[in-house]
Amino acid sequence: MKSTPISLIAGVVALAAVTGLAALTVPGGEGVVEAKAAARLPVERSSLLCPAPSTSDVAETTYTSFTPAGKDGGEAGAAELKPADPLPADEDAPADEEKTEGDEEKADADEEKAPDGKPVISLKDLGKPATADTSKSDAPALVGTATGRLAPGWTAQQTTTAAAGGARGLLGVSCTAPDTDFWFPGASTGEGRQDYVHLTNPDDTAAVADIELYGAEGPLESAVGEGITVPARSSVPMLISTLTGEAAENVTVHVTTRTGRVGAVVSAAEDEVGSDWLAASADPAGTQILPGIPADATSVRLVAFAPGEADADVKVQLLGKTGPLSPAGNATLHIKSQMTASVDLKDVTRGEPGSLRLSPTDGSTTPVVAALRVVRGTGAKQEVAFIPATGPVGERASVADNRAKGSVLSLTAPGETAEVKVTASAGSGGGEATAKTYTVEGGTTMEITPEVPAGLKGGYALTVEPESGGPVHAARTLTIAEGGVGMFTVQTLPDDEGAVEVPAVEQDLLVLDD
Repeated sequence: MKSTPISLIAGVVALAAVTGLAALTVPGGEGVVEAKAAARLPVERSSLLCPAPSTSDVAETTYTSFTPAGKDGGEAGAAELKPADPLPADEDAPADEEKTEGDEEKADADEEKAPDGKPVISLKDLGKPATADTSKSDAPALVGTATGRLAPGWTAQQTTTAAAGGARGLLGVSCTAPDTDFWFPGASTGEGRQDYVHLTNPDDTAAVADIELYGAEGPLESAVGEGITVPARSSVPMLISTLTGEAAENVTVHVTTRTGRVGAVVSAAEDEVGSDWLAASADPAGTQILPGIPADATSVRLVAFAPGEADADVKVQLLGKTGPLSPAGNATLHIKSQMTASVDLKDVTRGEPGSLRLSPTDGSTTPVVAALRVVRGTGAKQEVAFIPATGPVGERASVADNRAKGSVLSLTAPGETAEVKVTASAGSGGGEATAKTYTVEGGTTMEITPEVPAGLKGGYALTVEPESGGPVHAARTLTIAEGGVGMFTVQTLPDDEGAVEVPAVEQDLLVLDD
């Protein structure tokens, strides 16, 4: 009888994925299975989900899809965003009945909403964004997939301008990848706030999600936040204040799934201040970076949460143009376990751009999540945006929907000095890409106005690639003047995860006789 140690080979492969190199010697030394260091290869498929943009009749939304130029080769692939919510087919409609103009308009609308119909936006070229617009108050959430050479680094941006009403503001969000766990510090169930958590299911089977809420005194009682069914390829918005009877100004929202996966993001509208999207914080960690606080911020509120069993004491530092500074009177923050902590930092940047770093005061690594509520302007001209804690750019990150005017990029090097390459892509309607390298001193934040591509027509994308030195965190601020209000939104740029490690296994195995 002869046998092959398949289970041992599988173990070697798993070990190689962790250590980068492993070798197995078969008893007697007659055979060796060797796993070499993992290779980084481009992903072949990416998924993104965009929430339903707005219910306002005066809102206008722009979708922008982009994949940065990379190495040549690979299958052409496709990148499409389609509506998540299907409409049932009208099986009783006569097939040969003459259509009126109204029928044709309805058919066009149904085609836009049908998941198997025409995509809302399709991307065809690397390094050149594609755009689409809608002003419909019932525009659905979008489910998207990119394959082939369009998958590595694929990103999509949803930007909505609402000039009036309770949801007035510039609402921007980078469409998210589906996952099973999300943290949103900075939400609210208080008076004057209308916050919704949007859950979008990209798959063909239903997902079941739980939503937990935590205020300043601990968990908020909720009888309806458990077992929320999100139907297949559909989106469910949940008004957070209806999940609990307790009003709390600062709330941390935790979304998990029991089955399936979802995309999750929070829309926040504040009376007389404005509205924007609140994206999920980076995963819980001992140190968190929140980049891109505008120089002219008139109010900055830090909201943090410690999800573990231990309290967290963190040092609060502003990384400005010249180095780290501790905000007066707020050099540290104590975060009790399972309780949301907040502190008003007011106009902490004092006319200079900056980023916030939270780090342990005692060398411990108690994990936290965090976000900033940032206000610009005063009185009737206030506008609000949110900045979640974000991971480093890593190898590369992109943000789409930049305009000829109003785009500002914030680069932060919390540790060592870093060299960073910033590429402005070709325009969606024309123009040539341009690139420039910047030096970001350690412990500082650099704010740059990107060079607009020559001959720009339409919008463009920005791609950030660290070339040397320490880690870099980045955020893009987009500002649009509307009705005398400088409406703005901030998107962070974590690693685009366009490449994955694939263990390469070489084996030279002599099969042994039993």
